Amino acid sequence: MKLPLATEAEFDESRPPPLSERLAEIAASCPERLSFTDLAAQLHARAWGGLLFIFAAINTLPLPPGTNMFFAIPLLIVAAQMAFGRTSPWFPDRIDRRGVTREELTKLIAKIGWVEARVERIFKPRLPQMTGPSAERPISIACFLLALAAAIPIPAVHVAPAGTIVLFALGLIYRDGVLIIVACVAAVLALIIEVLIIAYGFVALAYIARWFGL
Repeated sequence: MKLPLATEAEFDESRPPPLSERLAEIAASCPERLSFTDLAAQLHARAWGGLLFIFAAINTLPLPPGTNMFFAIPLLIVAAQMAFGRTSPWFPDRIDRRGVTREELTKLIAKIGWVEARVERIFKPRLPQMTGPSAERPISIACFLLALAAAIPIPAVHVAPAGTIVLFALGLIYRDGVLIIVACVAAVLALIIEVLIIAYGFVALAYIARWFGL
């Protein structure tokens, strides 16, 4: 099933329905486990932004050590395919079969639903040049770099870059160019935070090693 990238004609003034509502509809009718390909198909024209949002939002939640890498890999795949201009998302069979469970979707909806209900009215179509087809490639490249940062298997390091991808995804979903600008600023800050955390981590490890005479 082909899921075309947005065209300029699609960037009208109509307000898209909240993503949490669509996810709730999917969760209510999906099997126990849904492949990523099927999930993308059910998101329709919002597949790219929706997938970025889902994988990134899960990565902002408290996760067992190393789990963030699993959801960062689909983020990398989606962002890379957007950058190369694919018409529909594709996933390796093993990752695609793992997909997402109804329970994971339900938990995500519970986490984001109340937030989205409060901020959704703020988002609206504006500055269409920031969310149109010509902007998708630089946005996807930024998301790819942030996904690389989110894949680093260090506790808490993944939260800031994943949160920034959430902003980019919401900007694409609601066609809000102002939100894309905010996400660009957040991306710079997230990468700075990432570098500082890693740098201080190495300093702390070096100090502990000297303390124990290693």
